[in-house]
Amino acid sequence: MSFITGLILIDAPASALNNLGNMPGSMTENVVGVKFIPTREGNYPYVSAQAFRYWLRTTLEQGNWGWKAAPIFREAKIAYTDANPILYWDDDLFGYMRAPSKKTEAANARETSGLVAEATPTAETVTRISPFRVSTLVSVAPVRLVEDFGTMSRHEGDPVPHGHQFYRAALQGLFSLDLHAVGTFTYIQRTGYLNLDEERCKLAVEKKLEHLEKEKAYRLPLKERVTRVRALLEGLAELSGGAKQTLHYTDVSPDILVLAVTRGGNHVFGHIIGAQGERPVLNLPALREALDVNREGLLSDVYVGWVRGYLDAEREKLETALGEGGVLSDWNGRIHLIHPREACQRLAQELEAHPDWMQ
Repeated sequence: MSFITGLILIDAPASALNNLGNMPGSMTENVVGVKFIPTREGNYPYVSAQAFRYWLRTTLEQGNWGWKAAPIFREAKIAYTDANPILYWDDDLFGYMRAPSKKTEAANARETSGLVAEATPTAETVTRISPFRVSTLVSVAPVRLVEDFGTMSRHEGDPVPHGHQFYRAALQGLFSLDLHAVGTFTYIQRTGYLNLDEERCKLAVEKKLEHLEKEKAYRLPLKERVTRVRALLEGLAELSGGAKQTLHYTDVSPDILVLAVTRGGNHVFGHIIGAQGERPVLNLPALREALDVNREGLLSDVYVGWVRGYLDAEREKLETALGEGGVLSDWNGRIHLIHPREACQRLAQELEAHPDWMQ
């Protein structure tokens, strides 16, 4: 099976993109801390995979790619999407779990939302493993956490002190998209694989989806599947979101984005970025080894999206390596060093020319 395999690097020059709430024992009672991994070497700030996925979902919903987001229904202690991947692109690519509700408030919640007409009846628990997988975004090196203190003083009387942590870091994450699973919905009686219950199978038949009897699955037309993948890629290139943007505006669109279609779901590029002090560096020997060892498993060209102005000296190392006599010169023509948005667009175009990758 084929996967889109990717690495993302986000420059966070003075940021607090994912927070953990108030910090007990601080100098003031109102200090918000950032999420970080404590180690012997120091603290590694991170953005949770849940937050990363939320940023991407929101970006896709607000963009111009025709994204069709599922309605969300809220009951007293739970919230769930419509869990219909045939109609809704995020249910397809991001997965879901929805159980039939035994309580009358379920119907009340849908009526209150104003979306009751759109709700797909659910008689048994349906679940779908997300074809799109992401890691936590973690700083490439340990950094110092800064505590900034301020006051609310636009009133009579004593000012009210408050504070928060922030950091300067480069956040790296990995992601993978199972191309076979995109637009392919199984009805196997097994957790994660009962994507379609009886009601959703009826809809699949009505919409004349391809029936894969051996797999116990229905599949969308190839063109629609590719359209969903293209939207995901282009949304990723324009990623936006993050906490504390009022005080620490941070552009979270990728500064470096490495993409390729690979055979198998193991990550190819996980060790090509290292660190020198707190600064990311390109590990050319690791990249050379990854390319050579996985030569047969690299189905597409490799697209390295790299924003000019960010780590230009490291970008020049790659340009030199790809040039005549460079350590990667034999890969020249298969590695494309361009802007991250162009990288996503070019990979989507190559995907359209190779429908076999979606099988």
